[in-house]
Amino acid sequence: MIPKISVSSTLAQNISYACVCSGSKETASLQLSEAEKSFLETQFKKADSCTINRLPNLLFFGKIKTEKEYYQQTEMARVAGAKLFDELKSTNITSVQLQNLCESDFLTAFLEGLLLNAYSFDKYKKEKESFAIESITIIDDKFSDTQIDEVVNTTKATFAARNLVNEPLSFLTASQFSKEIEKLGNEAGFSLEVFNKKKIETLKMGGLLAVNKGSIDPPTFNILEWKPENAQNTSPIVFVGKGIVYDTGGLSLKPTPNSMDYMKSDMGGAAGIVAAIYAAALNKLPLHIVGLVPATDNRPDGNAYVPGDIIKMFDGTTVEIKNTDAEGRLILADALSYAKKYKPQLVIDCATLTGSADIIAGPHAAVVMGNTAENLDLLKQSGLNTYERLIEVPLWEEYAAPLKSPVADLNNLGTREGQSTIAGKFLEHFTDYNWIHVDMAGPAFRKEKEAYRPAGGTGYGARLLYNFLKSLVN
Repeated sequence: MIPKISVSSTLAQNISYACVCSGSKETASLQLSEAEKSFLETQFKKADSCTINRLPNLLFFGKIKTEKEYYQQTEMARVAGAKLFDELKSTNITSVQLQNLCESDFLTAFLEGLLLNAYSFDKYKKEKESFAIESITIIDDKFSDTQIDEVVNTTKATFAARNLVNEPLSFLTASQFSKEIEKLGNEAGFSLEVFNKKKIETLKMGGLLAVNKGSIDPPTFNILEWKPENAQNTSPIVFVGKGIVYDTGGLSLKPTPNSMDYMKSDMGGAAGIVAAIYAAALNKLPLHIVGLVPATDNRPDGNAYVPGDIIKMFDGTTVEIKNTDAEGRLILADALSYAKKYKPQLVIDCATLTGSADIIAGPHAAVVMGNTAENLDLLKQSGLNTYERLIEVPLWEEYAAPLKSPVADLNNLGTREGQSTIAGKFLEHFTDYNWIHVDMAGPAFRKEKEAYRPAGGTGYGARLLYNFLKSLVN
């Protein structure tokens, strides 16, 4: 639940108060007792936050380290907001005032961290989460309703992505995924066209059809579009998301512990791009955006595709199957080829694609590569802005060599070494436009909570891509 958020120029005395500051000196204007001042000084020497109980209310102080870079300070404000939520929850306080006492403005990030930490996925629990913040007052009369709406909408989008990733296959089949996208589109105003299996067969999307052969559920190919009348771009930005709603590995079966047991998250890339378009539509960004989501599960039924098979992709490329667990690149390749029909300004694909990316970046960042330096720089800056960071790796030609096949145009695996880049080179084959590939295998799903990032689906990509889109608006 999103709380009521209002703006005021004056502090109320009977409501809990929270601020971000760079030190105790900035709190001089607050009516603290000498004991409270001393306690705050002591706490700030050893911690980045301090809570003073004035029950039934509390005072909370988040410390921003001035020696850090600006994007790191912004993240400290988000983390402070997350800590504030935990303090409010522990004392069952449902109203709070927020203020920024730093020279730079960290109020938006402070609010964002507070809101993002309020997420819970309790749909399948008997006991539902009962605590919710009811009201937040921003102590800054320059803070606009537009700023509030933007933070609320990007939070809602992140929650939507988290929900999609957290849903089990018993609910979120490919067809149900389309229905969930449709609900978001109806709310925000973007359109959705869904290709069923017969249409996919007519289009000869061989990658998507091959991966789906082992499933009892049909695949879908989803086309999302946000096209406002005031769109500033003549050619659309196209997002492509890997929509593997569950990945067993197919006949190249994954082990269960710490592998297959998390594979409901293998559509994290699709969830991220859907959520970014949802946020763009809610916030009325003046950009033409298209989203392409090929969706299926990957299971080892009796008619499943097998290593040694040769399949023909949407663009006519033939691919020798070396491993049925390298399935994400197959469905993405069909979508990347389909994207050519839009004559796009830029295509960004997002996928939980390789374990290699997780090894490179862990849960703290995604691996990125592409053929458009200017857009890569903008996207990496958005990664810093949102703290959904990106580590760039090169697309050197040597990484394409392992994809050669004696019996087809390509094979779908290559070698174990350099696998994240090899997978990128496979995808690159199907592009002839400005293109960026984001491999988010690490940060899409967490085993343990960290600040405002919950255990389970994190919603990675929603805020990153929205911030990138916003940077393109004149």
